[in-house]
Amino acid sequence: MKRLRAATFALPGAIALLAAAGLFAALLGDGAWDVLAWLGLGLIALLGGWPLLPRWRNRP
Repeated sequence: MKRLRAATFALPGAIALLAAAGLFAALLGDGAWDVLAWLGLGLIALLGGWPLLPRWRNRP
């Protein structure tokens, strides 16, 4: 049962760590830190918008 619980929270936990790292990088400074912040928070925005994209399926 613990294995199933760990698998359930693995992806949301990784997204939370990525968000925290992006926010922390945004607070630290300019230059490379801005790039890390954009990557960290931008990836989360893409993951959040992914289900909203139309799906192309082969329909008869």
